[in-house]
Amino acid sequence: MAISMVAFIVLGSVLEGIPAIVLFGPLLFPIARALGVHEVHYAMVVIFAMGLSLFAPPFGVGLLRGLRDRQGVADDRDAACVALPAAALFVALVIIAAVPWLSIGFL
Repeated sequence: MAISMVAFIVLGSVLEGIPAIVLFGPLLFPIARALGVHEVHYAMVVIFAMGLSLFAPPFGVGLLRGLRDRQGVADDRDAACVALPAAALFVALVIIAAVPWLSIGFL
């Protein structure tokens, strides 16, 4: 699960969300199913990781768009303003990945 989280964060920071899921989902979903991970739980982790990757440097689309809207030009020192919310999202991703009941508890 941790390898998938890191892989989708890295892929999502370079690619857009939908193409990354379309390209790598068919490869990784059967592996997760073979390891005993519930499909809905794995999908929630993948989608949350892709959402987090919008703010991951170097090509995070959400990061660059937010900085561009704020002052006109994205600067490396301004990326620090996103560090705390991104860290909170990463902690939430780890919690969701570690506790499957959060994503499949109501099925």
